[in-house]
Amino acid sequence: MNDLAVNDPKIKSRIFTIRNVQVMIDRDLAELYGVNTKRLNEQVKRNAARFPESFRFQLTDQEKNELVANCDRFASLKHSTALPYAFTEQGVSMLSAVLKSDTAIAVSIRIIETFVSMRRFMSQHALVFERMDAIERRQYSTDTKVDAILDALEAKDASPAQGVFFDGQIFDAYAFFSDLVRSASKTIVLIDNYVDDTTLTLLSKNQQVDITIFTQSVSKQLALDIAKYNSQYKPIAVKELKTVHDRFLVLDDERCYLIGASLKDLGKKVFGFSIIDNSLISGVTK
Repeated sequence: MNDLAVNDPKIKSRIFTIRNVQVMIDRDLAELYGVNTKRLNEQVKRNAARFPESFRFQLTDQEKNELVANCDRFASLKHSTALPYAFTEQGVSMLSAVLKSDTAIAVSIRIIETFVSMRRFMSQHALVFERMDAIERRQYSTDTKVDAILDALEAKDASPAQGVFFDGQIFDAYAFFSDLVRSASKTIVLIDNYVDDTTLTLLSKNQQVDITIFTQSVSKQLALDIAKYNSQYKPIAVKELKTVHDRFLVLDDERCYLIGASLKDLGKKVFGFSIIDNSLISGVTK
């Protein structure tokens, strides 16, 4: 069986929300099933009665362009006149019947389980996402949301204001926060009660700025790790702070990220992050 078919994080990364529905794109499904996209769609056309629009629909030009802009692996679609098809959870279930293979059945089961898992996660954390949305609305209260989104897409170095990493997305989460660390030009302040040499490795991505770590206690091992780090790189200041529970990453005293996991545990469990008003915690780090 194709390795992608049994790797839930990779399946999750191929599920999009289009028209307020969770879907997968035909070429991603073809890859998972081990067939080419043309054959997959030909089989669907031969069984058109089984695929009403609620099971499968064709993207518009605008939807295709948004897909290309947000996902590098669809770059080849940019100048294509063919519009891809999107399959809902029900459409994926029906695919196993028309493709008629043991692999198709097994893959469809894994994909549907992932759909269900993501839907359950969204339901259980609805309040968190509502709060994130409220933060976003406050940030862009002077502009329309459409303008803000367009500006973000046009800015090559823009980072998402909020997001979620799923269990197993260890490298993706590490790469994202490495880019955040590199983006600082003056200072980095980390508030994290669980710091180890993994955290220092991440912070070493930027040797040009002043770095301060606030943590609940400085163990002998951490003190040793810091001493070894400081003997080679620009010194990091470490201070004890016992009154903060959550994790924060403050960049240049301008951008403050609330992080649902310690930097040493990125991607080991599901966690979210969001930008908050830096003034809310500025007094803590003074």
